[in-house]
Amino acid sequence: MPHSPERPPEVWTGRATNRGQWLLALLGAGCMALGVELAVDSAWTSGLAPLLMSVIGCVAAGLLVLFGTLAFVQVAVRVDKDCLEVRCGHIGVPRRRILLQDVVGAEFVPWVTPRQWGGWGYRWRPERGTAVIVRRGEGIALHLSDGRVFTVTVDDAEAAVRVVRDHLRLRARPASQA
Repeated sequence: MPHSPERPPEVWTGRATNRGQWLLALLGAGCMALGVELAVDSAWTSGLAPLLMSVIGCVAAGLLVLFGTLAFVQVAVRVDKDCLEVRCGHIGVPRRRILLQDVVGAEFVPWVTPRQWGGWGYRWRPERGTAVIVRRGEGIALHLSDGRVFTVTVDDAEAAVRVVRDHLRLRARPASQA
């Protein structure tokens, strides 16, 4: 159902994906496989302690890279009349929920890069705020009532900004005009 300028859609959803991160996930799986291979079929002659350290190191590094990468392969953003919710990865963790009552403005950001934020993932920079960055490209920046800014990369960020602003405008309207 198309929405009028007076009535924003009940719920807006969007997402962003970074297919390149799958390569890092494969690297993590490879580290884990190396650890398993060392444990199962090792001709290690230096003793048990170095073998255990190698196996544990490979498996731990593999798990860290694999699951850390999979958490930020995609992001899903949902805006409704009460909040903006960001869910990362395929299982939705980490998750961030921002109540619209705590938002004073929304801004379309045409070009967000991991380099601006120090990498992919859930980022914090004292001078910039907090961000969820899964790829280069457009994003939305929410200006919060406590002076902080929250940025997230998402496809069709301009539509997300319009919906947030519409909900903010409706919230600001006195009940007699609603």
